[in-house]
Amino acid sequence: MSRIKRWLNMHGKEFNADGTLKNEARQQMLFEGMNDAAINSYALRLKNNYDEWKRLDETDPEPWPIYTAYDFFTAEEKRQFNPDGSLNPEYVQEALDKGISEGWLEEMERRKKIEVDDYNKVSEKHAEQGINFGAWQMRGRIGNSRTYVQRRQQMEQDLRNFEDVDSLPFDKDTAY
Repeated sequence: MSRIKRWLNMHGKEFNADGTLKNEARQQMLFEGMNDAAINSYALRLKNNYDEWKRLDETDPEPWPIYTAYDFFTAEEKRQFNPDGSLNPEYVQEALDKGISEGWLEEMERRKKIEVDDYNKVSEKHAEQGINFGAWQMRGRIGNSRTYVQRRQQMEQDLRNFEDVDSLPFDKDTAY
């Protein structure tokens, strides 16, 4: 997503696609009591901001990594499912051999496809607003994984202090 697109999302009601103040917005400001000098100053500040963002888009475009729902699947889910949420044929055969019903496999696939579709819709909606949903989600995951050791150490301390088990961040039997 370009900076200009984000700028227009923020200011598009008052400004044209070229960064100039819309006449209707100027008339509304005059009606609300602003004088021409204040309106011109406001329009010039935002036009300069627009021009700077446009220059940056042209000379130093922002990275926009593309993440798919598949990037957020667990290792087990990647073994079970294809990127579109359909079940992997090898997994289906393995599951049927273990006695898992075909109906349950169809339900698993249906749910995963809905999850993938939902991710795609949210991602697309956020992109229209200039937000890289996948990158935002990934930053959250990375942050959580970085704090895991600290949270586990705190839990060990809490256990030594006889804290209530319900207040612990992990199940005490599976945290190690």
